[in-house]
Amino acid sequence: MLKKYAIGSHPYIGVFSACSEDVTVTPPVENESFEEALETPVISNTIGGTRVNGSLMGLNSRGAVVSDIIEEREIDVLLDHIDVTVIPDPQNALGNNILMNDYGALIHPEIGEEAEETIRSELEVEVKKGTIADIEMVGSVAVATNKGVLCHPHVKDEEIDVLEELFDVPVSKGTANHGSGWVGTCMVANTKGAVIGNETTPIEMGRIEEGLGYLED
Repeated sequence: MLKKYAIGSHPYIGVFSACSEDVTVTPPVENESFEEALETPVISNTIGGTRVNGSLMGLNSRGAVVSDIIEEREIDVLLDHIDVTVIPDPQNALGNNILMNDYGALIHPEIGEEAEETIRSELEVEVKKGTIADIEMVGSVAVATNKGVLCHPHVKDEEIDVLEELFDVPVSKGTANHGSGWVGTCMVANTKGAVIGNETTPIEMGRIEEGLGYLED
């Protein structure tokens, strides 16, 4: 199921939220839309006292990697539901800088080797460094599920080849929130559905539905 939503007045759902097949993390908001679309429990939480969970954490079915600004009480909230690994790295906006599903993770080229190995071992995925549309903040310009990857429309052919091999799913191009190529900031998605910024047009919704494989259900 696809749902359009705004957090407060903000249509950038992926900045504030993250999800996997098993759980969704949001700031303290009304969570019915997330539960209905994504079919997971919803954890209300903050990271470092901020509401931008999606920018500061990467999440798949094996656990979460989070920025080292997270506080102990916030870790405890997450640990009630998922395994959590704190990663100290200068590129600490991990949600912005990591694109992942249950098969692979594409990371910002400047993420350190220690952080790269932690992501590989803790989330049990193949990891590669790379860009999308020559943009290093790969988690901000794409969305990955276990059925598809939706990318910034300026993604290059050679980048698509890397994504298809790494994530083992089809890759497509699209926008959200009325023309934004930064689709990772605009939405969260798993194989069951997506919550998308409320400025997204019907044409964009159709491309998201097709690109992430919901028409196959």
